[in-house]
Amino acid sequence: MRNSNFIGAAGAIAALSVLFAGPAVAQDATAAPDAAAINFTFNTILFLMMGFLVMWMAAGFAMLEAGLVRSKNVSMQCLKNIGLYSVAGVMFWLIGYNVMYEGVDAGWIGTFSPKDIPDPATETGGDYAAASDWYFQMVFAAATASIVSGTLAERIKLWPFLLFTAILTGVLYPITGSWQWGAGWLSEMGFSDFAGSTIVHSVGGWAALTGALLLGARKGKYGPSGEVHPMPGSSIPLATLGTFILWLGWFGFNGGSQLALNGFENASAVSRIFVNTNLAAAAGVIAAMAMTQIIYKKVDVTMALNGALAGLVSITAEPLAPSVPAALFIGAVGGGIVVFAVPMLDKLKIDDVVGAIPVHLLAGIWGTLIVPLTNDGTSYGTQIVGIASVGAFTVVASGIVWLILKSTVGIRVGEEEEALGLDKTEIGVEAYPEFGSGSQRI
Repeated sequence: MRNSNFIGAAGAIAALSVLFAGPAVAQDATAAPDAAAINFTFNTILFLMMGFLVMWMAAGFAMLEAGLVRSKNVSMQCLKNIGLYSVAGVMFWLIGYNVMYEGVDAGWIGTFSPKDIPDPATETGGDYAAASDWYFQMVFAAATASIVSGTLAERIKLWPFLLFTAILTGVLYPITGSWQWGAGWLSEMGFSDFAGSTIVHSVGGWAALTGALLLGARKGKYGPSGEVHPMPGSSIPLATLGTFILWLGWFGFNGGSQLALNGFENASAVSRIFVNTNLAAAAGVIAAMAMTQIIYKKVDVTMALNGALAGLVSITAEPLAPSVPAALFIGAVGGGIVVFAVPMLDKLKIDDVVGAIPVHLLAGIWGTLIVPLTNDGTSYGTQIVGIASVGAFTVVASGIVWLILKSTVGIRVGEEEEALGLDKTEIGVEAYPEFGSGSQRI
């Protein structure tokens, strides 16, 4: 009966539609479709949909970091992530976008000016809406800053971190981005980085590494004889949720970087990118699980989570050209890098709370370096030049910024504040107040 009523109502609505709008419908049916408008619409939809998937990665970073820091620092990580996303948005509109894309002309830098967001009534041509492009590019800038947040967790002050974020997303990241995606000198040389293994991930990784070296390790992390004292995170379920959110968002990260959805070839390319992205992540997980079982006789869930992310970072430099076996290989090596790099950093006494340096920097280098394996248009020499130049600039420039902040406002909280936790001492809102001063807050 309910189905019959529904069908009858639907028929009545359809009849009324034809009755009152019949001439207009008939006129539209005979008009030739506007190919330019169709292309504009599909490409704009791609930027907007893939952009909000990448924006959702901000939630993934927040949950991953909240799960991997101790309970006394969870609120701080949540605050840092919503703060950095907001700062990145404003700075990328204020100067970042035009530094990256406006007037680079095979050079080194664009122009320092706000991004013009045109009135929709005046935008009657082009391949996509200008605002959709700005939005898609902005969320990439925010992702770069999120990488830094996790590495420096549990001992960095809030405001100096956000000041660094403003400079990173407004100036440093856009400059290196202009070299490739702004049609700058690296692009002219033939360097290839499809969605940002180097331009996004290694930039964030280099900035994080530089900050970690100047900031120092958490109190008690390393003993006087080189022993490593584990500092387990607050919630593996939160970290796992964060990883799945990032995995989902990565389809926007890589798929949107096709930059077009119109036509058979572009739609097919986005679909292939999704497949390779998914399988590279899966291979990273499996590799990390197998290797930790072999090496440690137990599977380490945190290594598996970072194995997924390393597989994703690895495939980001070229997610379209590889065959499925090649994508699996690239992702698996990324997962293996994490297993070896995390203890290596501990031996060097570099305290990376969430493992962002192995995931984003080292796997980003690997993914960029291996592009010529599947992309005949690139060379290993050119890829190395791109990796080295972006790394050198980011280390020097971010090092200068960190040193200025350290010598002026300071970047590290005091020992007492660190011991009590940044939730209580820096922002006054504890994520888990019911735990009191128990063992989970040590």
